[in-house]
Amino acid sequence: MSRDAGTARTPAGDQLPGTLPDALRAELSVFRRDLHMHPELGNQELRTTEAIRERLARAGLRPRVLATGTGLMCDIGTPDATADGRALAADPTRPLLALRADIDALPIPDTKKVPYASTVSGRAHACGHDVHTTVVLGAGLVLAELARTGALPRPVRLIFQPAEEVLPGGAPDAIESGVLEGVGRILAVHCDPRVDAGRIGLRVGPITSACDRLEVGLDGPGGHTARPHLTTDMVTAASRVALDVPALLSRRVDARAGLAVTWGRLASGHACNVIPQHAELSGTVRCLDLDAWRRAPDLVHAAIDEVATLHGAKSQITYVRGVPPVVNEPVTVQLLHSAMAARRGEGAVEDTEQSLGGEDFSWYLAHVPGAMARLGVHPPAESTHRDLHRGDFDVDEQAIGVGVELFTACALLDGDLAD
Repeated sequence: MSRDAGTARTPAGDQLPGTLPDALRAELSVFRRDLHMHPELGNQELRTTEAIRERLARAGLRPRVLATGTGLMCDIGTPDATADGRALAADPTRPLLALRADIDALPIPDTKKVPYASTVSGRAHACGHDVHTTVVLGAGLVLAELARTGALPRPVRLIFQPAEEVLPGGAPDAIESGVLEGVGRILAVHCDPRVDAGRIGLRVGPITSACDRLEVGLDGPGGHTARPHLTTDMVTAASRVALDVPALLSRRVDARAGLAVTWGRLASGHACNVIPQHAELSGTVRCLDLDAWRRAPDLVHAAIDEVATLHGAKSQITYVRGVPPVVNEPVTVQLLHSAMAARRGEGAVEDTEQSLGGEDFSWYLAHVPGAMARLGVHPPAESTHRDLHRGDFDVDEQAIGVGVELFTACALLDGDLAD
């Protein structure tokens, strides 16, 4: 990589190094497309981990694979970050700024007709994790070069986390592996197809919702459809649970908490003239408010039991805790805002709404301050929006360079923040 990484200007007019060289920009596009063609599910990301490890090692860094066997972390600007020990931050003893990416894909087919479509049947990077990974890799390569020239003010840690899509996420295991040791602040981006490429969305406070998984089994005596009065009408009971439980919860929780049960599956019966003995429902519980999320299991259990009993069914409930909301810390949001403004001007930053999507980045924020930004990936010239978790999801790749320059600016400007 050229030692001339380019410059941008801060609001005060000072030059800010760390923009993305053209050669690296092209390399990162190739890297992202390779990941896109070879998606791997949570805790199976062996090829992805090796691809990241090899590129960081080629840059003279010392990445370490996590104890889980996939995912890795890599320090920049610390005394042991490189083989020669000379690429130090201005103050390598300061707490690290962590940049986090998630590396896993989803179990859905890729339906795009592009040269870099998934080569793995039923697997796709339909949430943009390939972009997140490439952004953090690119930022790491640029920052390593800045450390070699003495232009990095404080040390940085790259975190490539597996299994974000698997509740309760791979973050707790990554934390157990020590990724937050010595970290003072953590940053992440998430692809947003509603925001144009070249822009980011920011929000102070909750930016995602809590997300839990819910499995319900209903049982009762079945029988002939000619004599439903002698049975538990299981199909009706399951239908009432599906309809009435969300409605009941809406009257037991402050509407501003945004507690929502949404069903993804309902199954019962095998024949048109047989009332079944068993029914199953599965879905998610999402919540905008942290306090309401803490109360949600008891509230949901009570509502399901109440409706099931009314219809003569016995319920068995499996409530799987997922992730709490991502709550962005104000100082870190301001850091992201200042960094983006320095790179692309104030007009490149927009306010964003709280999403009902879940993100295990929230687990990191229970330990250290930090924030997540929405990274615009929508091609500005397109009128349609390809949403996340769909087989046709794709991105405008200029977003990769935007993310890299956002993170490098944060690493430079964060040097001025008090620890």
